Amino acid sequence: MTVISWIILGLLAGAIAKVLLPGRDPGGLIGTTLIGIAGAFIGGWISARWLDHPITNDFYDGATWAAAIGGSFVLLVAYRILFGNSRD
Repeated sequence: MTVISWIILGLLAGAIAKVLLPGRDPGGLIGTTLIGIAGAFIGGWISARWLDHPITNDFYDGATWAAAIGGSFVLLVAYRILFGNSRD
């Protein structure tokens, strides 16, 4: 997959992670989008490096999507823990 594919995957994974974890985010829409993109990259890297599941070139691979969504979800939770009260 190309970098553009990972960005698109990250945008979609960030949206899915936001649906799984509703509520106000400290960074708003742009922050959540960037977290989704970063989560896709980090989730794919962790999957390939430590979970022994290399990322395929197929955009529709379920493991790739699970890694991207999982990475986005973890980053979104961490972001809320660190900066959750900044918009109160």
